[in-house]
Amino acid sequence: MWPRLKNVPRPAMKVCVLGDQQHCDEANASGLPCMNADDLKKLNKNKKLIKKLAKSYDAFLASEALIKQIPRILGPGLNKAGKFPSVVSHSEPLNNKVEEVRSTIKFQMKKVLCLSVAVGHVEMSHEELAANISLSINFLVSLLKKNWQNVRALNIKSTMGPAQRLY
Repeated sequence: MWPRLKNVPRPAMKVCVLGDQQHCDEANASGLPCMNADDLKKLNKNKKLIKKLAKSYDAFLASEALIKQIPRILGPGLNKAGKFPSVVSHSEPLNNKVEEVRSTIKFQMKKVLCLSVAVGHVEMSHEELAANISLSINFLVSLLKKNWQNVRALNIKSTMGPAQRLY
């Protein structure tokens, strides 16, 4: 399970709801973009259109009823882009699930030694940033085999500022 930060690091993250009628109505009421099964079928498994759809949104949420059909309707396009939808049920409010997606960070441990993850934004206070940074660092270290013994250096960097060394 990926860590959910206390404060939302990416409030402008675009989330699209792929859902049944009830979820589409709920998404429209809260101003979220949504698509139903008919809209997805119109893409005709066209690789270019599916790639364009995947590029235009940062994350996807799908209804329980529709999630099993997505690979059949769209093909492997969303999965290849690394944006396969998360499941949303009717029992929990859609806005809560969207906030959860926006505040969850994912570490992808590959052979590359450098990782970059968004943990904050400009309008956050120092306390909120510190809480998000400490939570994310502790989770990252818990993923490593020998915990802190595998960490040589930890830097934090803003978009245009210099990197600050933490460890």
